[in-house]
Amino acid sequence: MVQNREPFLSRWSRRKRASADAAPAPKLPAQAEGPPPELPPIDSLTPESDFSAFMHKQVDEKLRRAALAKLFSDPAFNVVDGLDDYAEDYTQLETLADERYLRKVPVDPVTERSDTWVVVPPEDTSQGGVYDVHSGAPGNDEDGKPYKDL
Repeated sequence: MVQNREPFLSRWSRRKRASADAAPAPKLPAQAEGPPPELPPIDSLTPESDFSAFMHKQVDEKLRRAALAKLFSDPAFNVVDGLDDYAEDYTQLETLADERYLRKVPVDPVTERSDTWVVVPPEDTSQGGVYDVHSGAPGNDEDGKPYKDL
């Protein structure tokens, strides 16, 4: 049996060039020029409706978007899957621990409890729900500094 000793990259390169020299793929037919097709009222559309007429290039962009918004507002297109990582409420320390972003909610060294932390949200709430935490204990430390500022 004769083995092909041509190196992999050489063989790949040769085949790539050969496929580029082959006839180009046929182009899709262009949409016919002329007036747009007659469109049904947006309110009458259902998920079973034919939306292809709204994709004609002569249809106004706002009308096309309104038709698509009507289509995608149907509950069949609004099913939340289990891969939605950002659906949880990450403004609570317990959630961060439940979702394993923290091993566990730490114990507040002043109150010796884990449920007294005060969550400080970020200035820009699009960055998440927890910016910092401080002790919820009343009073000051031995240097007179409030526990909430530690």
